[in-house]
Amino acid sequence: MQREKFESLVADALASIPKPFRDAMANLAIVVEDEPGKGLLRAMGIGPHSTLLGLYQGTPLPARGWDYGNTLPDRILLFQGPIERESGGEGAMVAEIGETLIHEIGHYFGMSEAQIMDIEEHYWNDRA
Repeated sequence: MQREKFESLVADALASIPKPFRDAMANLAIVVEDEPGKGLLRAMGIGPHSTLLGLYQGTPLPARGWDYGNTLPDRILLFQGPIERESGGEGAMVAEIGETLIHEIGHYFGMSEAQIMDIEEHYWNDRA
């Protein structure tokens, strides 16, 4: 899929995230990359038969002290290749992107993996 089309799907998925969460996000860039690098996968302990769909890079909101400021935006990386391979079609791709965004945005808000998984489960079950 062409990058422009994929980025359009990212915009659609981002629009599906509840407005209170979207409104609370500031100084956060959503960046699309082709694939996660081998070094990144190794550093994260991800083996050869697994992959990474997205990654949050930054300082979660609850970890920011009074002196936090004058920093580059936090980033959410979305890896187009793995998302395309995992989803198997354009309609499913929007859902896969949305779920990946919700997961990484959860890290931005300082949520634990268990909290994020609970939100993902309820969010997608409520949309069905």
